[in-house]
Amino acid sequence: MMNWKDRIIVDPAVLVGKPIIKGTRISVELILDRVADGWTMEDMLASYPHITREDVLAALSFAAEIFREERFVAVGKVTA
Repeated sequence: MMNWKDRIIVDPAVLVGKPIIKGTRISVELILDRVADGWTMEDMLASYPHITREDVLAALSFAAEIFREERFVAVGKVTA
């Protein structure tokens, strides 16, 4: 699994502290939204040329780790 810690940061001065790709204003949330919309890696790299494949993979790895570590159930989302 990719080590995301060199690429994903939280800066309270950028996007209200949402996790972002280091050196950008591209949030992990945005990457996840694009994947959910069916975007390919090529789509993301073409639309955001200042990020790399490794940045996108780091964002996905970060999100996966959060879900592995956090204990929560989005019952309202699942049953809605």
